[in-house]
Amino acid sequence: MTEATTLLTLSSPLVQVRPGTVLLERGVVSRNVYYIETGTVVLGLGSGKADKEPGALLEHQLALVDVPGWLEAGDAVLGLPSLVDAVAQTSMTLRQVALPEFVGMAIGASLGLQNLLQDMARAHRQQWELAISRVAKDAEARCAEWLLSHAQTSEKGACSVMFLQRKRMIAAQLGIAPETLSRALRHLRERRLISGSGRVVNLVDPTGLRSLAGA
Repeated sequence: MTEATTLLTLSSPLVQVRPGTVLLERGVVSRNVYYIETGTVVLGLGSGKADKEPGALLEHQLALVDVPGWLEAGDAVLGLPSLVDAVAQTSMTLRQVALPEFVGMAIGASLGLQNLLQDMARAHRQQWELAISRVAKDAEARCAEWLLSHAQTSEKGACSVMFLQRKRMIAAQLGIAPETLSRALRHLRERRLISGSGRVVNLVDPTGLRSLAGA
């Protein structure tokens, strides 16, 4: 941490945050920039539906932030709205820096450092844009793709998938919430593409699943 950053964070109020608190909203310029001291934040894309469970606001969970450091400060450097939603997964301790103060620190840096900060911020934002484009494929399509890639064919030609991992772990691999995975599987059953609701799922219509997955 640079000396200017140290002074800025230490002079900023220390805030206690409860699980489920929304820190950043996609498409909105935050009034504050946050420096995380302790705790974990979930980054992703919101569903717009409130829920009592921390992180349930996020339809697609893209990353976890649980180390000391700035929370998506590049957006403030560029003066742009957040590309993602950020929700506290645990109780947190953080420093809350008013946006004008943070921008003033960036402007007060040398020209070379300003350019470096902006280049790093743009590169980070491009990475987020790529990640968001990857989740543009809806949950059902991604679920269908996962089922096809893990399917096993019996001697009689029947295709099935055995869930060897918890659904929470599978959902994390797909970048979606566990509730979203359960809903996607239910929809696939309703469309008669799969059957079974236990540890074994039968692929009733592999061709339909491939069409849905875009394969």
